[in-house]
Amino acid sequence: MENFASPARKLVAEMTEAAANTPVRAVAFQGAPGANSHIAVREAFAEGLPLPCFSFEDAIDAVKEGRAGCAMIPIENSLHGRVADIHFLLPESGLSIIGEHFLPIRYGLMGIGPVEGVRQAMSHPQALGQCRHWLKAQGIQPLAYPDTAGAAAVVAENGDASVAALAPPGAAELYGLKMLGEDIADAEHNMTRFVILAREPLAAEIDGPAMTTLVFEVKNVPAALYKALGGFATNGVNMTKLESYQRGGSFAATEFYADIVGSPAEAPVARALEELKFHTKWMRVLGTYPQARERA
Repeated sequence: MENFASPARKLVAEMTEAAANTPVRAVAFQGAPGANSHIAVREAFAEGLPLPCFSFEDAIDAVKEGRAGCAMIPIENSLHGRVADIHFLLPESGLSIIGEHFLPIRYGLMGIGPVEGVRQAMSHPQALGQCRHWLKAQGIQPLAYPDTAGAAAVVAENGDASVAALAPPGAAELYGLKMLGEDIADAEHNMTRFVILAREPLAAEIDGPAMTTLVFEVKNVPAALYKALGGFATNGVNMTKLESYQRGGSFAATEFYADIVGSPAEAPVARALEELKFHTKWMRVLGTYPQARERA
């Protein structure tokens, strides 16, 4: 809790105490009260108790240690791509994805003094990236901080009129800041996808359209990825996302994160995953869960 700026600590303490009293209803999220993740938790869990955590690791640990029933973590944004480190944290967490949620994103610029005096905007790197064209047009320099709403709390604490925060509009009221700019985004389609993590996976048989998320490492041979993905094509399984990342600094063995439409309980998906296992060093399903948004 000490990592949060002082204007946020009272709210964090109150929410942490409420979650501790009923941990099964607690939903851990990264950020200070008022962050986009907090908004997503309130949308997705009407009866949930939001549990603010300073880092993604803290939110994941809250679930692993039983202080929260699940966690809600942003995984990708329509403007700025994947959220840093998530592809490493998810497989290492030992948790399973049991759901997803899509949140439209709009930011406000907030501070203590006139917008003409603002020289820097503090926020999470994802938020700064999503609004980089707007900031450049205003001549405002981006200033990275681990959290959007947390940045608003820092601006309120420091009292420097030249530094504003880029955060969800509700954070201005929470931390006593003035709104200096509203509805800030570089594109109308700015949308963040969140995944819900829990200790136990859902049953493979999902009622309705499903998504399956997996990670795998290809063999270090020619056409390794081509061979690994062939089973999805021959079995008619739609892959909606495929991203590569390197681990260990070898620059030889590449790992991949993928989303596919369907469940392993469906024969075509089961056959495709079986063929994938044959052509990879290892493969792990991170979760099968209902679609929150239909994939064409």
